Amino acid sequence: MAELATEPAWLEARRRRGVELTETLPLPDHKTKGWDFTDLSKLDLDSYTAADAAVEVSGGAGATVVSLVEAVESHAELVEAALGSLVSAEDPFVARNEAAWRDGVLVHVPRGVKLEEPVRIEVPVSESGTAISWRTLIVLEEGAEAEVWEHWSSPDDEVDALLNSVVELSVGQAATLRYVNTQDLSEKTWIFASQRAQVERDGRLDWAALGFGSGNGKVRMDTKLAGPGSEARVTGGYAGGPGQHLDYDTTQEHAAPNTNSDLAFRGVLAKGSTAVWRGMIKVDPGAQQTDAFQESRNLLLSPDAHADAIPGLEILADDVRCTHAAAIAQVDKEQLFYLTSRGLDEAGAKTLVIEGFLESLVERLAEGPVRDEVSAALESRLSEIL
Repeated sequence: MAELATEPAWLEARRRRGVELTETLPLPDHKTKGWDFTDLSKLDLDSYTAADAAVEVSGGAGATVVSLVEAVESHAELVEAALGSLVSAEDPFVARNEAAWRDGVLVHVPRGVKLEEPVRIEVPVSESGTAISWRTLIVLEEGAEAEVWEHWSSPDDEVDALLNSVVELSVGQAATLRYVNTQDLSEKTWIFASQRAQVERDGRLDWAALGFGSGNGKVRMDTKLAGPGSEARVTGGYAGGPGQHLDYDTTQEHAAPNTNSDLAFRGVLAKGSTAVWRGMIKVDPGAQQTDAFQESRNLLLSPDAHADAIPGLEILADDVRCTHAAAIAQVDKEQLFYLTSRGLDEAGAKTLVIEGFLESLVERLAEGPVRDEVSAALESRLSEIL
């Protein structure tokens, strides 16, 4: 994507602030809260050169879907107000993105507009030695409805690159956003993603994330229920192959009364892979009648696979219902025995058990193209790691 010849003053100021923070905020280490399971000692940021991605965007009739560079000029007031409004730059990776982003997409759906077709965003990470700073800004006004599919991928597992992404999802009053974010990056590629959604009064967010690629890094997914009657369903799935480390950090913040959130993650880990999920439900003062749930379940396909699940609660209101669950287990031998005794070979029986484990994840998605594509993607990934 082309760069602006001259950036507006507000964006130049943001760039300078990003540079200042980059110089003062150290990269996290194992003593940094939330980073104790993810080792960055082998990360050499200087070995990667800033590059553009050959992004492909389609769909979105009735909405504004343009590169963020173009939007800085064509939708200056909107971008100035919304960009960076949800994700704080007081973070070493977000600060670097603030200073260096060159690629991004704005999806803006006007008041009352309901998109008939999904917006699709393809972000390829194709060349070794490159670092892509990417931003996604999605803004739905009151009563709008949209579905956005965003996919980050590499052409093969030999690409040694870095993706540093910031995603902001603004769901207006009584608006509905279905956002699907999948990544199938090379296992030699680092990923750092800071994603935050804000849902206003009576709005609804249905957020799905799949993690198949990347060898290391962290994905943070924060949801703020800012208006009364707002709700969010967050569904995550990952499947790790040998040597992969997947790290997800999620937050469900209830900032208004009568709000609902439901988060479920499922992970399948092959021999030599590791994963960590850390979740937090936060209930702010005055957010009465909150109903929040979170769970993480991991299926280990080998004694050499490892998972950590760390749920948490921070509740500052007294009329709430907040629950969490976490489980880590290997494939049930009794289930395998039952299936093999009825004619399946061991490999077929194991595949059936794993598919059943993941089916509950797929069932959380609404029937239609998203559900079908997620199911197909899970099936394809399982065939790679089994």
